[in-house]
Amino acid sequence: MPVTRILHPIYQLGNPQLRIFRPNWFLTLVRPGREQPPDTVQFRIPMDMTKCDVKNYLEKIYNVPVGVVRTRIQFGSNKKRNHLNQKVKKPDYKVAYIQLAQGQTFTFPDIFPEKDRTPEEGSMEEMQEKFMEDEKQRQKGDPRRGGVTEWFGL
Repeated sequence: MPVTRILHPIYQLGNPQLRIFRPNWFLTLVRPGREQPPDTVQFRIPMDMTKCDVKNYLEKIYNVPVGVVRTRIQFGSNKKRNHLNQKVKKPDYKVAYIQLAQGQTFTFPDIFPEKDRTPEEGSMEEMQEKFMEDEKQRQKGDPRRGGVTEWFGL
């Protein structure tokens, strides 16, 4: 049974007695690195959270119908070094793959959709694009030199 945050005594005088039980955990929705089936969602969860805890958390708090929960522990990288040239290891973390119940799908929200960008006539963006195209054309090498750079005289 998970530990909950209770900062007040169990019994209080008076009515109504308001008690709020909140879990000590939080799940972080992660965009998957590889292509996932449409009914699978990836979360980063605390190390002490079990599959049963994840399922209860999503079903009771968010009313999400959960089919199967799979977890794995991701090893934190230890490739970085600090100013004393000592290896610094990032902490390990647990990843949960939640397969939703039959008929449920999840698509990751597109927060920054691509806009149809056509700069207006005479606008600052159009002038910048024209300038950048001219600069690229000017900096392009001479095709007759066969890939030899300009600082190397022939």
